[in-house]
Amino acid sequence: MAEIIQKDGTWAFDGDALRLTPGRDKNVGLLRRELGELIVPLGALAGVSFEQGRKSGRLRLRLRAGADPLLHVTGGRLAEPHDPYQLTVEPDRYGVAEYVADEVRNALLLDGVSPEPADGYLLPGPSLPVSASAGDGTAGFDGERVRLEWNWKTEEAKASTGPRTIPLADITGVEWQPAAGLENGHLRFLVRGAPVTAPPKYDPNTVELWGFKRDPLMALVAAAVQARLPHPSAPRPPAAEPDVRQDAARPAGEGAGDGHDALLRRLRELGELHRDGVLTDEEFALAKRAVLKRL
Repeated sequence: MAEIIQKDGTWAFDGDALRLTPGRDKNVGLLRRELGELIVPLGALAGVSFEQGRKSGRLRLRLRAGADPLLHVTGGRLAEPHDPYQLTVEPDRYGVAEYVADEVRNALLLDGVSPEPADGYLLPGPSLPVSASAGDGTAGFDGERVRLEWNWKTEEAKASTGPRTIPLADITGVEWQPAAGLENGHLRFLVRGAPVTAPPKYDPNTVELWGFKRDPLMALVAAAVQARLPHPSAPRPPAAEPDVRQDAARPAGEGAGDGHDALLRRLRELGELHRDGVLTDEEFALAKRAVLKRL
């Protein structure tokens, strides 16, 4: 057993898995505290490193791509206090940290663990049910459906749609983007048959994030849903082949006309949203430009 205990947390390695327990120090991020203890199987690891510093050092785990739904959905955008795969090490424990890192490296070599991307999730994702409140709403997931509820800060156009319940079977993807600088972030659920056409603050399938303390907790909801969607490496279902008989029976130019008419209808809808004040001048111009490109 190789173990290091710090204010930031405890890492213990038994040869088969690493047990990561967050500490109670005030600098431990809210996401790590809510996520709780993680058990990372050796097969999910691609490597480990230890970096010394003047005031403190840092142990870092590198997981195989596609092994963890949390890392997949956050895409390396978790700020340091919230990253569960980093541990701050005090100078008097540098020797212990090196020992733990060496033990993990040796086990990876002896077991011949491949650093290549995983073809399935090797960690289960956050425990269920999971819920978080941040930005303009609350998102919850119980394993079967996502529930979105709005607060008093939600734009009226979105709040007027009321609470949303989205069955897992209707969700095709999840996007989590933290706020950065003057740009707001969001948690968006991609829903079958509902193309993304509105900015996050107007999209009824999206919680907008403003860069406040509880924003990272939305990543837990995103990861819990992602863990139950098809793995990124899973083959996509084959596209349906066109029905030649139906194409022959259709009057010439009908298919193209339908698409053209749909785009014109979309332009009219955007114009109405702009007139009603739902879309700003900039948002309307961007959306209009995207539609015109398809004409």
